[in-house]
Amino acid sequence: MKGLLLRLSALDADAATAVRVIAHFEALLGGGLDPASLTRSTAGLAGCPAGLELPDGRSARSGPDGVALRGVPEHVSGRVGLEPAGGVWLERPGAPGPFDELVLEWMAITARVLAGRPWQSRVPQAADPALVELVLSGREEAPDRVRALRLLGLSPEVPLRVIAVAGRAGTDVGMEAVALLGRGGLRGTVRVARAGSLGAVLVQRPEGPVRAGDATGGSQHGGATGGESPDGSGSTACELRSALHERARERGAAHGAAQGIRVGVGGGADPLDARTSWAEARSALRFAVPGSPREAVVDHDELGPVALLADIPVERLSTQEDVRRLGRLARGERGERAGHGGELLAALAAFCRTGSLRQAAGELHLHHSSVAARLAHVEKELGWRLRDPQDRFRAQLALYALRLADGGDGFGGFGGLGGLGGG
Repeated sequence: MKGLLLRLSALDADAATAVRVIAHFEALLGGGLDPASLTRSTAGLAGCPAGLELPDGRSARSGPDGVALRGVPEHVSGRVGLEPAGGVWLERPGAPGPFDELVLEWMAITARVLAGRPWQSRVPQAADPALVELVLSGREEAPDRVRALRLLGLSPEVPLRVIAVAGRAGTDVGMEAVALLGRGGLRGTVRVARAGSLGAVLVQRPEGPVRAGDATGGSQHGGATGGESPDGSGSTACELRSALHERARERGAAHGAAQGIRVGVGGGADPLDARTSWAEARSALRFAVPGSPREAVVDHDELGPVALLADIPVERLSTQEDVRRLGRLARGERGERAGHGGELLAALAAFCRTGSLRQAAGELHLHHSSVAARLAHVEKELGWRLRDPQDRFRAQLALYALRLADGGDGFGGFGGLGGLGGG
């Protein structure tokens, strides 16, 4: 079992601890494994009984003392399903522990390996926040930044991207970032640290040196440095969206929409100009809202000229008439039932991005007639004809502006509104 690395209930929720949780399961993945050893190891790690049932019918339960348990669990404090059947769970008395969600996520990954699914190891490393701050600073001398990069295990000659991660209220953003990135979602060297209320992630890929013109992400392929293709396939944002999609799929759509993670991806940059990518990442984060992976992950490069909206003062955005009307609609000030304003804006945003009623309905997991009814309500209240490209463009700009004016947290609490994140 490679030993028990920690007792979760006694530790603070920080990125370094999250990495050790992931490393524990990676150690299990690297050795001989069976259902009994996985439940025994997980129970010892979490300090409470753990169990699993694989799709092929194999099952096991164990207590934290390593003794196998029989029968049906009396209290399941947390569970993650497996496809096409089965799941993994913890049986902690009372409320879940601070790391239970992360433990279950990685127990599920390990269980899928037992069920025959392949696994590729890419554990991010928790970095010294002081070194990351030095790399992202515009005040330090270049030799100091070069030294910090080397101490972080990064090369001063290879382009990097900086990612800003915002987590759910009341959670440790460093742990949220590591939990997301530890799914194998990113290629290359990944360093994670907390930067104030955000998680700061440095990603460096080994494909080629910095080219002229890359210092601010302005490569010949629209900022796709470090081996990313010009069409966006294999991009950092795509990999992050895949990781979020996998996480949401395991936990169900409702849980995925509620997990509250938002991600902004900066453009490729010369490592000595990482502050530019960091500024772009934080700007992109303002366009992100919790919800589907497409909405929750925003790439500054993909936004294009829309990113310029972030330069407009919030006070000016919030007083623009279209933005004010959308805000009133979202808040239900026109007599909508509770939550209906958010549903209306979600339908509007999905339709603006796809231009198709059926595609919007598919993204929202609704019948197209339900989406049509919501769009008709929006048209009636705001006087737009959404089949008209000009009105649809106007509506989409208003949605972007409302998102920025609302602070990036989801239109006054109406999270998951949009699909605007990809530009």
